Amino acid sequence: MRILDKYILQKFLTAFFFTVVVLVMVICVIDFTEKNDDFIQHNLGAKQIILEYYVNLFPYYANLLSPITVFIAVVFVTAQLAARTEIVAILASGVSFKRLLVPYLMGSFVLGVATIALTGWIIPYANKTRVEFERKYVKNPYRFKGRDVHMKIGPSTYAFMESYDNVNNIGYKFALETIEGTLLKRRMTAEAITWDSTKRAWRLTPQLVRTFRGQKETLLALPARDTTLNLYPKDFASTYRLSETMTLPELNRYIQQKIDRGSDDTQVYLSEKYERYAYPYAIFILTVIGVIMSARKSRAGVGGQIALGFVLAFVFIIFVILSRNLAAVGTLSPLLAAWIPSILFTAVGVVLYRVVPR
Repeated sequence: MRILDKYILQKFLTAFFFTVVVLVMVICVIDFTEKNDDFIQHNLGAKQIILEYYVNLFPYYANLLSPITVFIAVVFVTAQLAARTEIVAILASGVSFKRLLVPYLMGSFVLGVATIALTGWIIPYANKTRVEFERKYVKNPYRFKGRDVHMKIGPSTYAFMESYDNVNNIGYKFALETIEGTLLKRRMTAEAITWDSTKRAWRLTPQLVRTFRGQKETLLALPARDTTLNLYPKDFASTYRLSETMTLPELNRYIQQKIDRGSDDTQVYLSEKYERYAYPYAIFILTVIGVIMSARKSRAGVGGQIALGFVLAFVFIIFVILSRNLAAVGTLSPLLAAWIPSILFTAVGVVLYRVVPR
């Protein structure tokens, strides 16, 4: 690594961390003013609020805003170098523009690797505490409102409940069906099913079991009993920001479980998974665009270039939110939705590289 690389890399990373701290601190102040009434209502102390909520909220927003902060940091550093004619001197010394990009790409690589580690493991662990805090003190108590719940819990086994009380963990009008192909082979019904947290098992009220063999049907009555099922109270718990609290391995297992059960809300979790992989690339491409846009002196000065950087970075975030919503409603595949912003900005970067004078 040359002295020039160290010089630019240090400026880039310093500007990035400074931008992250400033933006996230502003957001945390705004967030505090919005939630202060909830904190007062629950008589929460400053230590609990800071350690359980804001310490865990900081990395979440730092990652969410990383495309903006990277882009702004690159534009700020490069525009300053251009304003002081340092880039002119660098290029005049025989360093090509591609070679000038090297320290920026090194910085984006470091941030990209850090982003993978953060989104894959570190931030989900922090989000577990943060989201639990929000559920307990900010959001209204959750009530499961689903009716006629029918889910697959085994290769040929399906569970049905007319309703479920998530406060007392009781399901009403329960049925357990065994279906092979299109044929119903067995159906067990009970008035209620209750979760026993000490035994970690379900308690069934007296059951009626119907078994079908061709045209023959047998009927069997069973007394109340305990049983284990591939069904848990967490399946009826709040899904508020659930995908954000899962590490990559947990998210992959949960998605597979959703697919096995034939759930219709897997798009949300697939989008979360693919976005975690797309963000590091977005950092890379926005770094390149930032250097291309700000490597020349501008009549608007450094401030004008930074303002333009803010606009483009927020356009990127708008594309991310829009594509995420389209994936959630099934208009786009989650994989395509996660990568559309990066694909579009890659095209923008290629065009800028070809047309912007350097």
